[in-house]
Amino acid sequence: MASDMLRFVMHEHGSTRPHYDFRLEIGGVLKSWAIPKGPSMNPAEKRLAVMVPDHVLEYIDFEGIIPEGRYGAGPVVVWDTGDFIPLDTDDPQMALTRGKLRFELKGKKLKGAFALALMKGLPKSTGKEWLLMKMKDSHAKSSYAIKTELTPKKLATLKEKDPPCETE
Repeated sequence: MASDMLRFVMHEHGSTRPHYDFRLEIGGVLKSWAIPKGPSMNPAEKRLAVMVPDHVLEYIDFEGIIPEGRYGAGPVVVWDTGDFIPLDTDDPQMALTRGKLRFELKGKKLKGAFALALMKGLPKSTGKEWLLMKMKDSHAKSSYAIKTELTPKKLATLKEKDPPCETE
């Protein structure tokens, strides 16, 4: 059964605008969202998640420094990774198409139930604006502060390399 598990990754990305990239393995690709403030384990904190183009599965464990002149130039590290289990659906792609996906994360840092919901009716909307929300469960934390993995020690270990796919 473990081989049938779907995976997720949360990359910390020190680009021009530092942010976190959340990726879910769905339909043979990594569905991806940029999260400016990063994830939260606090159900009261909803996080903007801007959908970005899909990435190839090989990107799931990418770490390195994307070279200057390339889209997304700067350091990228795996902040958290693990399995994800869709909730309330056997078809997570259809749930995304409908604008809401509930799921459980089984990572080292991100655990328990979460939801992604498409924000509708926004002025000047691009249709790519979602909210990432932690659901109330035994893993929820009312006091939560994200901790960077892009420390000087970690940065010193990264090498400049091209990511395994072209991104926009």
